[in-house]
Amino acid sequence: MKLNRRDFLKTGALAALGLGIYTWQVEPYWLEFVHKRMPVAQLPPALEGKTLLQISDIHVGNRFDPRYLIRSFQEAQALDPDFVVYTGDYVSYEDEEQFAQLAAVLQHTVHGRLGTVGILGNHDYGKNWAEPAVATQITQLLQDAGITVLRNEQTTAAGLTFIGMDDYYGTNFFPEQVMPQHDPDQPSVLLCHNPDVCDLDVWHGYRGWILAGHTHGGQCKPPFLNPPVLPLANERYAAGEIDLYDGRTLYVNRALGCLWPLRFNVRPEITVFKLTSA
Repeated sequence: MKLNRRDFLKTGALAALGLGIYTWQVEPYWLEFVHKRMPVAQLPPALEGKTLLQISDIHVGNRFDPRYLIRSFQEAQALDPDFVVYTGDYVSYEDEEQFAQLAAVLQHTVHGRLGTVGILGNHDYGKNWAEPAVATQITQLLQDAGITVLRNEQTTAAGLTFIGMDDYYGTNFFPEQVMPQHDPDQPSVLLCHNPDVCDLDVWHGYRGWILAGHTHGGQCKPPFLNPPVLPLANERYAAGEIDLYDGRTLYVNRALGCLWPLRFNVRPEITVFKLTSA
């Protein structure tokens, strides 16, 4: 049956409305658990097959439904992970109200049986990423919830070393405080919120996995094309596993939350890594 112009325009309007509802109300809350292998050099035999779960960019605030975040945490808890890492941007900061909102969500914190660590992101530094007092308050809330926050520091849990860089855009980005300390003979995983840091001369020979966030995968991506908007200098680092061709492997998580609840072809993500010997 041939469509007349009115029917064609009506069909197009309905399709556009449906796509808008999907982008606004469906995909931002359609969580995907992405399962990946993580080969780690010098991994202790006792950690073979253990799970490491990455949660990034939850963005607690006034623009996003915290009930979705709590449900997502509860689903992640059911996986009973061995390690959990958080890679920054816990809030979309506007004012001190976000401290109470974050504390409520953190009542449902996902913990690892062997270790739970995190780093800060740019939004955890308040307005214009320039309020260290905001970062200090968020760090305290995270630590109160049982998350070891690494701010240019490293820690070891059950034989696995976690190295944490503070945020690239924040006021405390000093990787030189931690990177010279890393031991290449120890099994390590590095946390770095902004993947652009991979292109800086700050690594001191580090070889291994780098877990990042920040990009949200672009949030909206045309099929088979690159995201049109990315908060990055190096757009190669949009999302997923990226070989840096020097012994480093970058993984960019697509984010659990959003600044604004809009997603298309970029579902929110929690990553579940299975540790294996490299």
